[in-house]
Amino acid sequence: MFAFHNFNRLSDGIIDLTTAVHVVSDPDEGLAPAYGFHIHPHGRPDVAGRIYLRLVNSPYVTLYAGHVGYGISPPYQGNRYAARACLLIRPVALHHGFEELWITCNPDNWASRRTCEIIGAQLVEIIEVDPSTPIYQDGETHKCRYLWQISSNIGKP
Repeated sequence: MFAFHNFNRLSDGIIDLTTAVHVVSDPDEGLAPAYGFHIHPHGRPDVAGRIYLRLVNSPYVTLYAGHVGYGISPPYQGNRYAARACLLIRPVALHHGFEELWITCNPDNWASRRTCEIIGAQLVEIIEVDPSTPIYQDGETHKCRYLWQISSNIGKP
């Protein structure tokens, strides 16, 4: 059984992450154990975005969903909050024994691709999405796959 740990508030002085949800593993529903965090401008209650850390190495996660998923609300975009949030969850992943994380995005998502570059993740490939997956049914046909070596690489926002 997966054990969640207490990571209630993470901060770099520019943004704060607060725990929003612990996603309990449910293979029948396709859910991986994951931490979900709200991203806040430092010291403020408003939610600027979200970041998820999925802690399983299933084919679906490593190929399509990624270990890390994030989204920043339009009024807060352009401040590198996603990159900062990735760097803040790095110790959480290390705590759970991960040395590398996969981050995926759509090829035309230039903001997400730039976030991956900023944190030091490397583009490995762009793959076609399996037509039998739910994301393909939602119209996602290709994914960029970035590998982030968290045990040896620290990016800069």
